[in-house]
Parts: sequence; C-alpha cells; structure tokens
Amino acid sequence: MNGRRAAPPDGGQALRAAPVIELRGLARTYPGPPPVPALRPADLVIAAGDYVAVTGPSGSGKSTLLHLLGLLDAPTAGCYLLDGVDTSALGDRDRSALRGSRIGFVFQSFHLLPYRTALENVLLAELYNQAPRAGRAQAAVEALTAVRLGHRLDALPTTLSGGEAQRVAIARALVNRPSLLLCDEPTGNLDSQNAAAVMDLLDQLNEAGFTIVVITHDAAVAAHAGRRIAISDGVLSEEAGPQRAGAAQAGAQQAGAGHA
Repeated sequence: MNGRRAAPPDGGQALRAAPVIELRGLARTYPGPPPVPALRPADLVIAAGDYVAVTGPSGSGKSTLLHLLGLLDAPTAGCYLLDGVDTSALGDRDRSALRGSRIGFVFQSFHLLPYRTALENVLLAELYNQAPRAGRAQAAVEALTAVRLGHRLDALPTTLSGGEAQRVAIARALVNRPSLLLCDEPTGNLDSQNAAAVMDLLDQLNEAGFTIVVITHDAAVAAHAGRRIAISDGVLSEEAGPQRAGAAQAGAQQAGAGHA
C-alpha cells in the first residue's frame, strides 16, 4: 500500500483468542401476518484476519444479515458473539458502544457530509466514538494517508471522484481500528476502474490484518475474498474454494454452515 500503512485493528485485544464473529443458531423473523423468516437459524465462525464475501440475489436475506452483524438490528433467536462478547445480553447503550468501537462500516453510497472536508468526515467518526481528543487529528490523517488520500485532506466530497469518496469512507471506517470492517456493496456506485482500486485497497487492508466481511451480489467482488458464504431464502451455506493468502486458516477450519 502506498503511503503510511494502515495500523492493524486493536479492538478486543484481550479477547483475540475468540473469533471476531460467532453465530449460534442466529435467526431473524419479521412479524406477519404471515411471519417472514428473513434469516433462518445459522451457525458461522469468522476468525481474525478472515476475508469473507456474502453473496445472494435480491431478497435472499443479505441486508438482514448485514443489519444483524452490524448490531443495527436484534435477532429473534440464537446469539451473536462479537469478539467473544454475547451481544444478545447487551442493552441498547452497550450495543451502540460495542458497535462504535468494534465495527467499521463501508456503504455503497459513501454517506459523507458534503460541507465537511475529507479530514473532518473522518474526525467525526472519532467524535461519535468518544475517542480521546488528543490524537484524533493525527489518527484521521494517518487513516487518510493509508488509503492514499494524504494529499486530499481539505477536499470537500463534492470535489472528489467516486473512488476517492469511497476511500474517505474506508478511512472513516478504519480510523478507530475496529475488529471488523463490514462493507455493503462497496463498489456498487463506482465505475470499473475505481471499483478495482477500492477492491485492491480492501485486499491490502486484509493483508495488514483487518477482518473484512463484504456483502455483495457481484461475483468479481466476491472473488477477492478468501471465503464465500452464499445466502438463499435466508439460509447460509459456505462455498468450497481456495483461500486467499491473507485469510486465517483457523476460520476456515471452524466455519459453520447455516441450517433451516
């Protein structure tokens, strides 16, 4: 990676022996009538350093899984352990705090504030996470430098290309050094050249130690991941295939398959 190398994640260092993600019979059913089983009971283990793509057609349950993994929604059955912490036992305030400290989000639509500079957009992530005031600016500069935008600190989103805007969003996601980068269709709004650059960046972040889960319908994006999980009608199943060099072998050995 050009520029300063991204610092590896430090979320949950004391619990690093635990998987980053462990699902035990996790399920989400939306009330009816009739009830809709968006995610059927699923078991899954994702170890530190894994690079996982979740693929499936529209309506398959990808968004439901994203919301559960991101602690944006609660399951109706089963449990979700994030860095060994049983999230089902947490109240709303503790869930929000865990989400802010352990998960970095990258969305298709960037979600940058248009009248804030690239640096300010990244700094806001530290503010919301209540990071100590001392060191915030340096951490934001280092995150932007890690995504090759050290020369665009003062640029407004309206002056950035789509690829640059997504790289600012990635810098914002990694500035708090989370345990998990959770990416929702990260190349969906990009042309092929910028999409390739963003995926190259995610590859390098994984090689630097970040655990990455990408939700996508794009086979070319999924091909970057060391592990591929398919979801269909709310059922998870792991696809066989070779791991990328950066994927953790422990995760492959412990991976669970979903069941109806």
